[in-house]
Amino acid sequence: MSMPATPLVSVIIPCYNYAAYVGQAIASVLQQDYPNYELIVVDDGSTDDSVAVIEATLREWQPRSRVRRVEFIRQQNAGVSAALNAGLAVAQGEFVATFDADDLMPPNKLSIQAGYLAEHPEVGCVGGIAVRIDERGARLPKKDKRRSIKRYDFAAALAEALVVGGGIAVYRRDAMLAVGGYDPQIKIQDFQMTLKIAHAGYRVDILPDVVTLYRKHGDSLSKNYKAEYRYGLQVIQAYAEHEAYESARARLITKALRMAVLHDKAFAWRLFKEVPLRQWDRQLFKRLRHFLLKREKPGPKETLQ
Repeated sequence: MSMPATPLVSVIIPCYNYAAYVGQAIASVLQQDYPNYELIVVDDGSTDDSVAVIEATLREWQPRSRVRRVEFIRQQNAGVSAALNAGLAVAQGEFVATFDADDLMPPNKLSIQAGYLAEHPEVGCVGGIAVRIDERGARLPKKDKRRSIKRYDFAAALAEALVVGGGIAVYRRDAMLAVGGYDPQIKIQDFQMTLKIAHAGYRVDILPDVVTLYRKHGDSLSKNYKAEYRYGLQVIQAYAEHEAYESARARLITKALRMAVLHDKAFAWRLFKEVPLRQWDRQLFKRLRHFLLKREKPGPKETLQ
């Protein structure tokens, strides 16, 4: 049986205490030009006004949307991976788009990525480009780069510690189910799913199209760099015997150092010493230069547990 020209896409939005932004995120999804999608919102035990905002936004936007079905799930706080598993359990689409509750979805996102997946059955996860916006939704300056489609098999994805961000990715639901969904104990959901799908034999492709407007604000996860590093190590531990593991670990350290060289030089120095010389690259030397030349300043308080 051939796949329909416009396969059903399930959009899952997990939300925890994002009352300030979740309404805009939902409204952007309900303005998609793709003709065959459903929306599943999972509130993960929010203690702010998220539930009220979600309900009000659905009442306002669903009647004028092309969305086929909307489901709103409320659960006790269990973390983003558990929230996505709850959404995945009721999803009916051939494809699944996970979307962050503080971002905005360009109106052609689903058309671009679902269309690509429909034409490339070997691809289990398709990403794209994110453009940063500020707290009010205005685009932040960004250099335009010439881009082409990038394809990764598992070895390449692991070597680069590739993360197709949760607000960027669209997956094959069959692939997500085949790898067992998300591990709720690991709270960086996008990294684990990227590698699990690649490890299952699917290709991961990154398109040159803008598919997400990523909101930069005070609660962004960049301030949780130590926790992200710990969870990242958990993700790659499953592949510790693979030849690309050492490279993956070095890439995670390089990522953590972006904040550590500014806010915790003792921690940064420990990380530098853990990278074998053969894994040093231009980016890591840039981190070392910042470590040596920039003064330490108070760091942000972490909230990811």
